[in-house]
Amino acid sequence: MTARPSGRRLLRRLFSGQVLVILVGGVTLALVAFLAAPPIFADHVQRAVGALSADLEHHLGAALTETLVLTLTIGLVAAAIAAAAVSWLLAVRIARPVEELTATADRLAAGHLDARARPPGHADELADLAVAFNTMAATLEHTEDTRRGLLSDLAHELRTPLATIEAYHEGLADGVLAPDGDTLEVLTEATGRLQRLVEDLALVSRAEEGSLPLRREPVDLGEVATAAVGGMRPSAVTQGVELEIEVADTPLTVDADRDRLSQVLTNLLDNALAHTPPGGHIRVACRASRGEVVVEVVDTGSGIAAEHLAHVFQRFYRADASRPRGAGGSGIGLTISRAIVRGHGGELSADSAGEGQGATFTLRLPAAAPPGAAAAR
Repeated sequence: MTARPSGRRLLRRLFSGQVLVILVGGVTLALVAFLAAPPIFADHVQRAVGALSADLEHHLGAALTETLVLTLTIGLVAAAIAAAAVSWLLAVRIARPVEELTATADRLAAGHLDARARPPGHADELADLAVAFNTMAATLEHTEDTRRGLLSDLAHELRTPLATIEAYHEGLADGVLAPDGDTLEVLTEATGRLQRLVEDLALVSRAEEGSLPLRREPVDLGEVATAAVGGMRPSAVTQGVELEIEVADTPLTVDADRDRLSQVLTNLLDNALAHTPPGGHIRVACRASRGEVVVEVVDTGSGIAAEHLAHVFQRFYRADASRPRGAGGSGIGLTISRAIVRGHGGELSADSAGEGQGATFTLRLPAAAPPGAAAAR
């Protein structure tokens, strides 16, 4: 980083500018006074006493000049001192927050992401700038924390399949393991998990960047939800979980990518099944509400503690730390789902009354305009 010149340059420039304004104002005032005052004074004297002798006119003119010089000198000096003091205070008030921001920016650039600028004690644009700067710094710190957490979580996700592949390859090389169907099945599952993880990471990155291609068309979200429930029903039966769906009679048409919405609903159902024990219940409700189409996936599973609700859509986040990482997919299904929903202009949220109280995931999408509505407008 290029070294920045030291010294309070802004303060000096602000104060110098104020002093220059004072000097120009003083000179202008003196010129106007000496040019305008004598003629006006002479005219008033002549009107009051008539014609003056040369000697009297000379003394009156000298008196006026001395008076102007004395009063202007004293007044300008006093005004200059007072104005300079005020100018210095104003320059310090302006320059100090800027210097504070500069120092904080240097600390941020040096890697101290917890650095924050001290807001000035007055409410103005400089205070707004300090608040905006601190908000930006907090965002940078959060982004860096997220990046570090992502790398750490990604290392955990990769470690298990890579360790499995390495162990089995060593076993094959040493002749301890036979290249039979069981060995090949384990290796295929491990490499498949790596492949799915890579694909999911690429998908969520494209979705969060807004570059995920969407083939939009009028889609009945009730039909998509019904198909998703039908696809998950065999797993629910095997797990001993009751799975039902309620679809309103009103139109539930949205302008969306059918395959992506099916992916979202499948992820939500898979997540609900992963957290609902045998004997539990999962209900999917589809309805229209105030220009939106709403789908709720409600389960009677393990629930979500209040401190975890804000994080359930983060990549690799697991509210249950004891739950093995190998269970429940790559750990970014909910992240992908929310990114897809937001790409459609909707929102995906989670709610729970607490641990053991089940959870509700709510999908909201803008309802499609009725056919012919655009032409009518």
